[in-house]
Amino acid sequence: MTSAPGSPDVSAQLPLRERKKLRTRQLLVDTSLDLFTERGFGKVTLDELCDAVEVSKRTFFRYFTSKEDVAMAPTQDLWLTFLDVLETADLGPADRPVLLLAQDTLLTTVDRMTTGDWAHRVLLSRNLAGRTPSMDAHGLHFCDRTTRTAMDILHRRLDIPDPADPRLRLAIDMVVAAFHCALTTWAATPADPLSTHTRRAFTALAAAATFPATPRGTEVPAG
Repeated sequence: MTSAPGSPDVSAQLPLRERKKLRTRQLLVDTSLDLFTERGFGKVTLDELCDAVEVSKRTFFRYFTSKEDVAMAPTQDLWLTFLDVLETADLGPADRPVLLLAQDTLLTTVDRMTTGDWAHRVLLSRNLAGRTPSMDAHGLHFCDRTTRTAMDILHRRLDIPDPADPRLRLAIDMVVAAFHCALTTWAATPADPLSTHTRRAFTALAAAATFPATPRGTEVPAG
């Protein structure tokens, strides 16, 4: 599996033609985020976006399926890179929990992605998604598709006797949920690296199963 388009280490490894394609794709992402942020997602037509980048709609559809797709590219690129890493990562010891494998894979991915302007693009995209229901719906569909692909990869690479074992899906879902929490706290306080927020979220995830449901007014015994 090849690296995702948004992975910063991709372009130097490609021939000139492919590097030009990546630059065009990135220009579409950057321009769309600027225009959507300035004027509103619904007030920028696809024709206006293509005119601003000086490409045809046919060229646009070589890279993206819709306005929602281009606007959510920064986060989607992270998850595509996650799938790439998951495909090739060292699986570690035989008794390593799938949850830890998925967490380590995502942390490796975050470290690869958080260079240059990627973090800024993610913040712009998240702000737009919060105001644009169609982007939110697109994100949910993409998340489900990515989760299924991750499961397919792990089924190929791991010895999982029961294909219907729900623990695999639950492990991936928990990692995705923890990362969404990390994105939320990072967006509020971006001074700390996203990787720091992600590690904190994974630490909280490990403690979530034993988080006490103590009714208000109930004294908790000391010690």
